[in-house]
Amino acid sequence: MIKASNPIMKCDYPDPDVIRVDGAYYMVSTTMHFMPGCPILRSYDLANWEVVSYVYDTLEDDPAHRLEGEKNIYGCGMWAASLRYHNGTYYVCFAANDTHKTYLFTTDDIEGKWKRREIEGFYHDCSLLFDDDERVYIVYGNSEIHLTELRPDLSGPLEGGLDRIILRDEKDISLGFEGCHLYKLWGKYYLFTIHAPQKDKFMRTEACFIADSLSGEFRGGDILCDDLDFFGNGAAQGGIIDTPDGEWYMMMFQDRGSAGRMPVLIPMRWENGLPAVDGRIPKELYLRSSKPGHRYEPLWGSDDFDQKPGDKLKSFWQWNHSPHSGLWQMHGGRLEITTDKLCTNLCQARNTLTQRASYPTCRTEVTVDASGLNEGDIAGIAALQSNYAAAAVTKRDGKCFIVMLGRKLPESENAHMYYPGIRSDTEPPAEYECIALDGDTVRIGMELDFTDLRDTAEFYCCINGEKRYIGIKHRLYFWLDHFTGCRPSLFVYSTIKTGGTAVFTNFNHIS
Repeated sequence: MIKASNPIMKCDYPDPDVIRVDGAYYMVSTTMHFMPGCPILRSYDLANWEVVSYVYDTLEDDPAHRLEGEKNIYGCGMWAASLRYHNGTYYVCFAANDTHKTYLFTTDDIEGKWKRREIEGFYHDCSLLFDDDERVYIVYGNSEIHLTELRPDLSGPLEGGLDRIILRDEKDISLGFEGCHLYKLWGKYYLFTIHAPQKDKFMRTEACFIADSLSGEFRGGDILCDDLDFFGNGAAQGGIIDTPDGEWYMMMFQDRGSAGRMPVLIPMRWENGLPAVDGRIPKELYLRSSKPGHRYEPLWGSDDFDQKPGDKLKSFWQWNHSPHSGLWQMHGGRLEITTDKLCTNLCQARNTLTQRASYPTCRTEVTVDASGLNEGDIAGIAALQSNYAAAAVTKRDGKCFIVMLGRKLPESENAHMYYPGIRSDTEPPAEYECIALDGDTVRIGMELDFTDLRDTAEFYCCINGEKRYIGIKHRLYFWLDHFTGCRPSLFVYSTIKTGGTAVFTNFNHIS
């Protein structure tokens, strides 16, 4: 038996959907503006997971996806994918909120290449259902949940096919039904969905509705409302899965402040055909592995950047938006990134390399060689999300300085709450401290603390062998304009002249 604790994954993997094929479990998760996107994760025990592929390298080739000028897709991109396996084919389906398209990817090798198509229409938080009679449906929506029959080739709605509203939520609540997952089990149809039914308090709550037929009435209600003793943050929205031994689990997610939204595993059972949980999410679980001794690749980690030409990035790295392949290279222990646009802040910087932060605390370090920077360039390590902060090297009057930068906080008592922000943020960051360097190479680091919603980033540099903190302890927030957990990131951008190059070496991520 394997002992595990909730959250089952200690990093940002929201909106999980899970399937089992023989003894292997597979999961898909939202990645929004990060590329490659739509990760496929694998597990043999539901406790340990590793990324085995990405569904796409880039989603669209347009200015917003490429971070051209002030355009971007923060808070958009792919959301809440549906993962299914039917007659030897794997399906991933999701809608993107910037393009207003619904994408369908298929493959017969889940760890290999995927073929891209589109489904006519826009289906928010959708879920696919392949019925026993080979008819296929998609369920989707917010507050009003729709069920639409698709053509056999899944290209769009079937003319004359079933098309109906199967569920409506109350209007005067925090969040109406969404995040649907539809299953057919033992001849009945089970719709799992999330909402926040309290008007004056946002708490994710999972519900389940059951029907004898897709044209019949769906009846049910809430089945889980628990926060794992974590500040009233409920766990909900995700898929259900069975084990080879006949045990059942719900894989939901829980908000964990600026660290992001983390998967939570919840045992469930069936009583008279109804899903049942014990009312509380267990803090510890004991799970069986179908492949004992398997060594999992890490979900975050260090990198010496010593890949050979043609090698892919390690699976835990993703670019912020679509990368420009001609502006970066990795070889001989060096990651080199060159600029080709002027920016006012790091959220506009192209080819920013990111990975998830490990929870509840972590420390990341990197050595920056600034000898190739131009006047006004800024290169360093950042806590990337809406309320970003960074430690970086900059060149002024031909000399190098290390600075601590951060986005200015809005003057609001509710800054710690979900804040819509401005997606096209053009404000330069505040500079909290500046230190002159004797040379052009320095090791800089960042300490992230998400414990009990502390949500802080603190930065330091190593000068003459001594660790020196710089700037302020910066407060981080999970806001809807980026809608993602904080990520350690390596970046460079130009403010005066393009063409400068930053070199990063010896990146460490220490949990």
